[in-house]
Amino acid sequence: MLAVTSHLPHLIAYTIVGTVADLEEQARAEVFKYAAGGFTDFTRIAASDPVMWRDVFLNNREATLEMLGRFTEDLIALQRAIRWGQGDVLEELFTRTRTIRRGVVEAGQAYVRQPEDPLAAKP
Repeated sequence: MLAVTSHLPHLIAYTIVGTVADLEEQARAEVFKYAAGGFTDFTRIAASDPVMWRDVFLNNREATLEMLGRFTEDLIALQRAIRWGQGDVLEELFTRTRTIRRGVVEAGQAYVRQPEDPLAAKP
């Protein structure tokens, strides 16, 4: 369970932020300019201790590779749905995943951002 709830999210975050690190300098600057909440969340995770996570991945190799294999298959299916314009497939996935997120929140396992107070002073 830790491979899918902890190890895989870290691996994905490290990969996404690593992709940005490999971009040309000008493109990387654009990423920083337009980064929103999702990317900010990934960078928070990718800022975790590199030595600790190296050891976590190597010591939990089998479970991590199993979940990474499943994720890779799901990612390829998602890529295919986008390529072939299968909006129904995308919507069905997004609906299922939204339900999972709600379950995580209801279980008290999620940080939920509170809406900004519209009456609060803006900086």
